Amino acid sequence: MTLPHKASQAPVSEQTGLTLTPRGELICPAEEIFDSAAVMAQLSEAFDGTTDNAARRNETVRILRDAQKAGRQAIADAFAKRPFDARPLTHSYTYLTDGLVCTAMKVSSEDLHPLATPTQGERIAVLAVGGYGRGEMAPSSDVDLLFLTPYKITAWAESVIESMLYILWDLRLKVGHASRTIRDCLRLGAEDFTIRTSMLEHRFLAGDSQLAAELDNRLKAELFKGSEREFIEAKLQERDERHQKQGERYMVEPNVKEGKGGLRDLQSLYWIAKYIYGVQDVAELVPLGLFTPEEFKTFVKAEDFLWAVRSHLHLITKRPTEQLTFDLQVEVADRMGYEDRAGRRAVEVFMQRYFREATYVGELTRIFLTKLEASHMKGEALLERIFRRRPRVKAGYKVVHGRLDVADTDVFLADKLNLLRLFEEGLRTGMLIHPDAMRLVTANLNLIDEDMRENREAQRIFLDLMLKHGNPERALRRMNELGVLSAFLPEFEHIVAMMQFNMYHSYTVDEHTIQCIINLAQIERGELIEPLPLVSSILKVGVNRKVLYVALLLHDIAKGRPEDHSILGAQIARKVAPRLGLNKADSETVEWLVRYHLLMSDMAQKRDISDPRTVRDFAKAVKTVKRLDLLTVLTVCDIRGVGPNTWNNWKATLLRALHAETKRALETGMEDLNRANRGTEAKKALRNALSDWSKADLKIETGRHYPPYWQGLNLPTQIEFAEMLRMLEHSGDAGGMEIRLHPDEDRDATRACFAMGDHPGIFARIAGALALVGANVVDARSYTTKDGYVTDAFWIQDAEGHPFEASRLPRLNQMIQKTLKGEVVARDALKSRDKIKKRERAFNVPTHITFDNDGSEIYTIIEVDTRDRPGLLFDLTRTLAAANVYIANAVIATYGEQVVDTFYVKDMFGLKYHSESKQRTLETKLRKAITEGAERAVS
Repeated sequence: MTLPHKASQAPVSEQTGLTLTPRGELICPAEEIFDSAAVMAQLSEAFDGTTDNAARRNETVRILRDAQKAGRQAIADAFAKRPFDARPLTHSYTYLTDGLVCTAMKVSSEDLHPLATPTQGERIAVLAVGGYGRGEMAPSSDVDLLFLTPYKITAWAESVIESMLYILWDLRLKVGHASRTIRDCLRLGAEDFTIRTSMLEHRFLAGDSQLAAELDNRLKAELFKGSEREFIEAKLQERDERHQKQGERYMVEPNVKEGKGGLRDLQSLYWIAKYIYGVQDVAELVPLGLFTPEEFKTFVKAEDFLWAVRSHLHLITKRPTEQLTFDLQVEVADRMGYEDRAGRRAVEVFMQRYFREATYVGELTRIFLTKLEASHMKGEALLERIFRRRPRVKAGYKVVHGRLDVADTDVFLADKLNLLRLFEEGLRTGMLIHPDAMRLVTANLNLIDEDMRENREAQRIFLDLMLKHGNPERALRRMNELGVLSAFLPEFEHIVAMMQFNMYHSYTVDEHTIQCIINLAQIERGELIEPLPLVSSILKVGVNRKVLYVALLLHDIAKGRPEDHSILGAQIARKVAPRLGLNKADSETVEWLVRYHLLMSDMAQKRDISDPRTVRDFAKAVKTVKRLDLLTVLTVCDIRGVGPNTWNNWKATLLRALHAETKRALETGMEDLNRANRGTEAKKALRNALSDWSKADLKIETGRHYPPYWQGLNLPTQIEFAEMLRMLEHSGDAGGMEIRLHPDEDRDATRACFAMGDHPGIFARIAGALALVGANVVDARSYTTKDGYVTDAFWIQDAEGHPFEASRLPRLNQMIQKTLKGEVVARDALKSRDKIKKRERAFNVPTHITFDNDGSEIYTIIEVDTRDRPGLLFDLTRTLAAANVYIANAVIATYGEQVVDTFYVKDMFGLKYHSESKQRTLETKLRKAITEGAERAVS
């Protein structure tokens, strides 16, 4: 098997005729892509009728445009039938482009600007460079051309180039071009590695073939030779910068071309190989010993798949799109024939394949670069150059170029536990594992059998990799990439490279698991004391580390199956924990943690934790402070492991409060949670804070609120409302309204406080006003007073999930005032803004509405789990208000495109909604509001 990377200098076209040679297998017959004989015949006929250059150029464009359109259609139709045949596809687009470029050159040089007796200086060669030169073109790839002249460009050459470019531009080709002499090429190539790389892949197309051959010889002799190491270092630096910009290969909207594990990584390997060894195709790396035949097959398979994905992206969008966004993932999966399977969407099956191929690309890169190190072509790693002292390795190992390798293959394989010990030695010494050792492990994964999994020493080594060396993620990630983790823990195989098709999770499931463990290790190392004081103190005091690490490793082990992953995961944990060497009690704790790993997050984010019943129910589920501490640490690591921007002060505040209240309840008894106790404490705190107020004013303020108010709001908010209500009373304006917007840094949100005379539907109107100013509500509380006022507190964030900047608050205030006074009607104004972005429309979020009369002592809890969109909260609260439902609290939890809006409500008589018929009626109205809003959002 060979790859079509040949850059031979044999001309594809000479000035006297037009002969096109395919550069490999085409996806359909060549004449269907570009019939050069038919094109030349049409041109000849068109030119017979006119000698006017403008007319001839127009005819050329007309004929080529028809040929281009037919060729592109033929390729696209064939690719639709063979959606994985990327290699013939890239050859086909190259063949079509060659036909267009060579015809344009022939017309320009022979028909538009003929030269009877050309001088030595009036020669020109047209070369394809970059990806086009390599002969690999996606549907919307750029056409990169080099116009080569022997000396300074002549007037004739300038005319030919200009006419040729105008023809190509009129065909809507995106042409990148440069006109240079050979001397220019050598000078610019010496200064700029990007130019040097593009010229590395030059391919002669048309014109003077001797000129092209001279360039080839001089580039090799005068530019490439002797600068191999310099070129490698530049390409590797370029790669690192690209990866940093594009994100890791596990990011769920990857860049197929530039991202980690993408096509550019494979191309970089080829560029380096060609630069050093002069190879014309990657297959030549096998006899050179840089790749095994198996690794070469992996290269071909990964490249084929990535090119297919990239080509489908271009065809869908009709432009050079490289980012595999959520909406495009669905379309590409469909075009490539993926289908739903065992509770997973077709797009998730497709993306799992994508991430696995990206992982293989990473492995190939590592193998190739280490081989270059061995031949001293690549410099040692920077740290190796700085720290010359080599750590001592145990018997059976050796150090090769600063990496850990196996001393004797036969001895190593004689004891299968060495397949785990290798990673232990890597962590102990802090050394990277040599690719030859990795190859050895991958080739012998069959040794990891049931006997080894049951071996006590193997269990100890595996646990020590997580518990003993302080950086478990390094061993786990490498073991995962090599297949060792799935071999030792077969249950893990299912989630390797698995993508969850949603906007909430930034990583694949296996990478999320490793990110969680990274967070736990960082907390243990004391690196996160400032942002995470609670869990840092819990770990400092001491918890069962073995239980925590195993629970984190297994918490999402059942993702992607039809069943509830927490329940099924607990069943898996029940079998796996003892197999990892945990005793009965520890195994049961791991099982419990996996079963309830979402409980604390759900309680904190979807329930009102100031309600005593919430804390009481949570305390009953947790039972002990020991379990509470373990679950708190696991929850923090789980949330932080979702993505780089998932954790914020808001979640931290909620979790700290829930932990503190629950711990207090578990240690001092549940009676501490009753409303009266907490109300007395809150009033006392307010009196102390308002010590400059008169006793009469304080008495009015502490007497006007019902019990829920005192436990539902923190002291700063209660002070705010006390001042606002006093101002309203003193103003004497019956229809008066007070609005205050302040940053609440502790919660990463802006606190919006509203005080006014109570009247029906006010909560919904405020929600509408906030939606209009682009505010996302994360929490809301509404309390009526005994003397006819309403105090509503909303915590809001901007579109990026941050508090609004102080400079925006006056304008926000002004807009909210207008909406509440009826000058702007929120329902009408939102129609044009209530839209879901195109890339987010591919998500299916079913709507679930539940009624809970047990979760609170005095309210019915309505939980609406549905697709998020601007204006949703307004639609829901407006619907509830129209049904005479009193909303006390709204707790909003957003998970990417999914939102859970929880409402604490009573009916107009102050009672819970116990009647099933009333619940069904309300549910029908809410579903109607959601459906109508969703239709509006995508219209």
